[in-house]
Amino acid sequence: MLSRGDKFVFGQSLPQIIEFLGLNEKGGPALSTAELYARLDKFMTAALELLPLMPYDRLATHVPGRPRSYRALGFHLFRVVGAFLDAGEGTTLEQAAFREEPPADADTAALVAYGTGVRQRFQHWWAAGDTAAARTLGTYYGPQSLHELLERTTWHAGQHVRQWMMLLEREGMAHHRPLVDTDFAGLPMPQDVWDG
Repeated sequence: MLSRGDKFVFGQSLPQIIEFLGLNEKGGPALSTAELYARLDKFMTAALELLPLMPYDRLATHVPGRPRSYRALGFHLFRVVGAFLDAGEGTTLEQAAFREEPPADADTAALVAYGTGVRQRFQHWWAAGDTAAARTLGTYYGPQSLHELLERTTWHAGQHVRQWMMLLEREGMAHHRPLVDTDFAGLPMPQDVWDG
């Protein structure tokens, strides 16, 4: 949250931050909704390939610097997409959606099944065609265009796939790195894979 005097902004929307700070910058999405759709679908495809590589006995391990298990991260990277889809169906996106947890004994097969369902739902949403960039969706930090919320959802999920790749490497699990730096181009990605 950013504040100045008695005014504040949640800091979830780059255009809102730019406006709040009075900056003369462009803050809208750089990629079209079609490009964001393709990118997010690619991120979910990579995640579905990577999730099963993590051994079950490591799923309760916490990620660096946060009280979040690997299991919770694997669930969360798809939950952010599910929350976006909920907003597209008229439900206001609430912060609580991002705090949802998988069952404590969920294995990678359960995470993959959940992720597969979210990806299929995302593909059906896109095919249905109610994807106008200017369409307004409700969020806990105010109304957002579908375009802005899709961009945020895309980089958010992509960041978590980057993290999962790093966790696999940390655990000594080989993989062919299905995502590379160019897959994140044009997105306002955090520079670091983990918070400082």
